[in-house]
Amino acid sequence: MFTLPNLLTASRLVLAPIVAWRLLEHDVEGAFWLFVIAAFTDLLDGNLARWLNQRSVLGAWLDPIADKVMLLTTLSMLALTGLLPMWLLYVVAVRDLIILAGAEGYRRLTGKLDVTPTLSGKIATFMEFVLVSWVLADVALELGQDASIEPLAWLTALAVAGSGVRYVWLWTRKTSAFLREQARQ
Repeated sequence: MFTLPNLLTASRLVLAPIVAWRLLEHDVEGAFWLFVIAAFTDLLDGNLARWLNQRSVLGAWLDPIADKVMLLTTLSMLALTGLLPMWLLYVVAVRDLIILAGAEGYRRLTGKLDVTPTLSGKIATFMEFVLVSWVLADVALELGQDASIEPLAWLTALAVAGSGVRYVWLWTRKTSAFLREQARQ
């Protein structure tokens, strides 16, 4: 349970409110560097789990939760401060709610829940991390790249929406297969 990969993943849960606090304090540079550390732990934890043969059920659940907490917290703060458009936060939040509702509906129907990340979900998460990193870096390091933020926000929204559609399709397919199996019995 207390493996290095799981501790790295859990560190994102600890860092998320600290990043939000730094943004509330208008310390975008501090928030940027903390977010970079969090993003690095996201790259490192899964690879370490594979390399050290320390994959766990806890890690499989904790990793996407830590990602969502970090991303939703930071996206919310950036949208509330006007650094990102509010509509993007809505797209991400609605997609996440739809995924959770689908997973919960499936769990209630079948009594089990097998969560497997999809490539489209990983791409969406990657795009969210890139966008947030880019916005924080642009402000913190005064890069002057704010014109690139809107196109990147649209690409991120497309990736997020696409992954949401993919998850709906998968949950629908799983549910249909389960119901067909139940009808045969």
